[in-house]
Amino acid sequence: MNTQRQEARERVIFKNVSKTYHGDHGSVKVVEDVSFKLAEGEFVSLIGPSGCGKTTMLQMLAGFVTPDTGSITLDGAGIKGPGSDRGVIFQEYGVFPWLTVQKNIEFGLSLSCNKQLGAKRKEIVDHYLKLMHLNGFENAYPKHLSGGMRQRLALARAYAVNPNILLMDEPFGALDAQTRLALQLQLMEVLTEERKTVLLITHSVEEAIFLSNRILIISARPSRILRVVDVPFPYPRTPELTATPEFQKLRLELEEISMQQYAKQQELAAEKQ
Repeated sequence: MNTQRQEARERVIFKNVSKTYHGDHGSVKVVEDVSFKLAEGEFVSLIGPSGCGKTTMLQMLAGFVTPDTGSITLDGAGIKGPGSDRGVIFQEYGVFPWLTVQKNIEFGLSLSCNKQLGAKRKEIVDHYLKLMHLNGFENAYPKHLSGGMRQRLALARAYAVNPNILLMDEPFGALDAQTRLALQLQLMEVLTEERKTVLLITHSVEEAIFLSNRILIISARPSRILRVVDVPFPYPRTPELTATPEFQKLRLELEEISMQQYAKQQELAAEKQ
């Protein structure tokens, strides 16, 4: 993971991006004039209250949603829809229950846009089975795996197609604390080896600090960037870091800001009732 952002090339650029959803009960502006950049190898987290527009921002970068105004570019090209250059992982694991572990990892490699990778299919699958500690479970189906193993499988499948950027929406939110920490450590191990660019959505300030180079604090709806925080702790990071006074001071500071935005979001929801 990149610790010197100023020396790395910019991969993602959000410029004055806004989005409004229109429905039977009126219009809701969820993102308003958002601008930020992600550098190569950087790990950036978005934190903010539920419903503030974080997921919409990620979906626009993934190509699932189109911004109303502004622009989003990846490696200098505009986003025109989903693509194999972006790997997406959601809280719900994002694996195919009818495919084995091996077939899940192979899935993206079999697509026409990944023919070059497909030629090395066995080598790639074996690499990610080992890297994500799924050896011996090649023929198992997702229903036979623990929650942590299913999320490791989702990571392996996303990584196998060699995306330029990994987009993660609360990937560990449904896991118990011990499994969550184990996967955070494994994610850092993988990212150190693979040097991927990551955009993470999380409700956990502690998780954001522990994993990220930078944190973008998002306002109550409509989303605006309230503050950009450069995380000062070098990699590699260990669980002991979370107990240090410096870590705890930053956590409390960011949690206070987050709670203020959560309260504003609740006020907005109450006004609409």
